[in-house]
Amino acid sequence: MKVRELYTPNVLTAHPGEDLSVAASRMQFHEIGARAVYDKGILAGIITERDVLRAVGEGRVPEATTVAEYMSPDPVRVTPEIEAGQAAALMLSLGARHLPVMEGGELVGMLSARDLLPVEAWDNLVAAAQR
Repeated sequence: MKVRELYTPNVLTAHPGEDLSVAASRMQFHEIGARAVYDKGILAGIITERDVLRAVGEGRVPEATTVAEYMSPDPVRVTPEIEAGQAAALMLSLGARHLPVMEGGELVGMLSARDLLPVEAWDNLVAAAQR
């Protein structure tokens, strides 16, 4: 199965100067775990719920801390044509739960570990049925 069949389109983006409280609030409202960070029309990074948690754990005040301070810069990207298993292996090797999906130089979506769960469940059901 290809990433094209799994990723979430219409990615909510953030700006590097946005404060973490706004970033977290928008993630909570939209029930997402990551936002692509754009600076001057270029994908500059990714900010995740884990990044926000790390900032708070380090004693930072979210309203006085910017996305740029805690985002992962220059994130690894995948294309819609990569196999789901390859994307999962990439996530595991990076310790990441979200990967931006790029096509033709444009951000078309975000792939999350949650998006990959149905693939694993389906593969397990098929394997059990074949026994």
